[in-house]
Amino acid sequence: MKKFVEELNEKIPSGAQLTEVQVEGSKIILYSKNPEYFSENPELIKTIVSNYKKRVDVRATQEILADPDKARQIINEIVPDEAGIENVTFVTEISRVIIEADKPGLVIGKGGATLKEIKEKIKWSPRVERVPVMKSKIVDTVRQVIYTDMDARKKFLEKLGKKLLTKSSSSGPKEEKQDYWVRMTALGGFRQVGRSAVFVQTPESRVLIDCGVNVAATGTKEFPYLNAPEFKIADLDAVVVTHAHLDHSGAIPYLFKYGYDGPVYSTPPTRDLMTMLQLDYVDIAQREAKKVPYGNKDIHELIKHSITLDYKEVTDITSDMRLTFYNAGHILGSAQAHLHIGDGLHNLIYTGDLKYAKTNLLDPAETNFMRLETLIMESTYGGRTNIQQSLEVAEQQLTEVIKNTISKGGKVLLPVLAVGRAQEVMIALDKIVKKESMSGLKCYLDGMIWDATAIHSAYPEYLSSSLKQKMLNENTNPFLSGMFHRIGGHKEREELITSEVPALIMATSGMMQGGPSVEYFRRLAENPDNSMVFVAYQPEGSLGRRIQKGIPQISVEKLSGGNEMVNVKLDVNTISGFSGHSDRNQLMNFVSNARPRPERVLTCHGESSRCIDLASSIYKTFKFETSAPKNLETVRVR
Repeated sequence: MKKFVEELNEKIPSGAQLTEVQVEGSKIILYSKNPEYFSENPELIKTIVSNYKKRVDVRATQEILADPDKARQIINEIVPDEAGIENVTFVTEISRVIIEADKPGLVIGKGGATLKEIKEKIKWSPRVERVPVMKSKIVDTVRQVIYTDMDARKKFLEKLGKKLLTKSSSSGPKEEKQDYWVRMTALGGFRQVGRSAVFVQTPESRVLIDCGVNVAATGTKEFPYLNAPEFKIADLDAVVVTHAHLDHSGAIPYLFKYGYDGPVYSTPPTRDLMTMLQLDYVDIAQREAKKVPYGNKDIHELIKHSITLDYKEVTDITSDMRLTFYNAGHILGSAQAHLHIGDGLHNLIYTGDLKYAKTNLLDPAETNFMRLETLIMESTYGGRTNIQQSLEVAEQQLTEVIKNTISKGGKVLLPVLAVGRAQEVMIALDKIVKKESMSGLKCYLDGMIWDATAIHSAYPEYLSSSLKQKMLNENTNPFLSGMFHRIGGHKEREELITSEVPALIMATSGMMQGGPSVEYFRRLAENPDNSMVFVAYQPEGSLGRRIQKGIPQISVEKLSGGNEMVNVKLDVNTISGFSGHSDRNQLMNFVSNARPRPERVLTCHGESSRCIDLASSIYKTFKFETSAPKNLETVRVR
């Protein structure tokens, strides 16, 4: 570090009045008494970035920062009232001011002019955030955890930065080095759906991509194989999270409980959404008197150690690995993780959950990458018969179910995943109600759907381009439609169930493994006038899968405790077109359109037969090397 600072000081002219050089994660932090020098000499920053392959952040030294009260006054004078500034927060440890506004564009100004004027006058580095049109306690909690103990977070980032800066002599590919290797170990989610965990190793690094739980399993089958002999929590260099669903993120706080203190990389929406789901996971386990694998304290540690990246933002995560996220099209913030290993010696992509088609919510998954040798891809619907209906057909089928049920005076139950499927179906329902002139129809949201939707409203830039424009206007925002009503508790739930008024009910969990959807099913199942619509994947062993199979009598757990045998008389429907997973055709098209073309494809995240079928078909069609590894198998990819 000392040598690095000396070298950097030699390259920066005295006019910059540099006072300190730090590294925070993969960023170089320059503290200056004259920060304007760098904006007046932009080539200087470009040269540093080019030489060290790291991003650079210039901060004013604290002695020249404007007093917060004076700075707040200046901000209000510069920014027009129409911007709707709601909150201004000063984070002294990093010389940053966070400006939350209804219209961030007016705070930024044309070409960034307003933001530049703010920075010149108050010296604080301004960051502008949009005020969500729907309030989210989770977003507020995450920000509070990060900014309340910023000093500790800064020390964590500095420690990580020094670690990334210190490369061993054997790091990276060298012509004389013939034994450099890359291998992947399947710790969970291979030839199954649930508890996804991919362990990537090189001579220099140990990286875990995803660490989920299997919500449809119990005991040791609920968690990844973290007891595998080659895996040790203390040796981990980094954790990467592709998206927030519990089968990919649910076990990450467990790592912190047992000693991990390194970085967790994700997109910003993934950080917020997985926090919400993990807190709920703990809450449900406590209410059901189940063994809690970790606590809220461990979730807060995860937040403190989180590092967020936008799509296509490149960052070093170990001495010989660089990470880039690409849109996966699955849920808000979902990403394909691209690892650039050994200065280009090998390039690996793990798709996480993938949707290679445009939906109501998101744009399709990205297929253009800088480099690619090994592709690890999901196979949820990888079997040759797993063909989904189009979104248009799905919406038409849902319309027919609603019309038929409402005509009989019944209720439609839609068990949904709070994140992703709920919002996709909400947009569809908003369209259906307007198209069919059913303005009086109400849809009741139970579970975490409202909170998850609020987080969506905080990140419109991650949504499809068409939806983003609607989200920014309260009159066209589908999530603010008057048809949606939040269920606030047991009393409102009971009133809805016993009411004779036709209604739509969206409830969690989508796989019917606990949550209000199970209680609604128990109470509505024996009335043939009611209907039920599955829009999400139902894993083997789940209550949802048993209902899909048409079992006429099913034992259902009551909220008050104990089980009850239920006669299933309501109309059960499965609509595949709302899925956040690609079907067989889309998966094959994804491989066909991937650029550059991979040399090897490994399949995962699917029932055994589907993983094998997809791997076989890819080999026969594209002549790539393929395999469908089992859990605990290790594959040397280089």
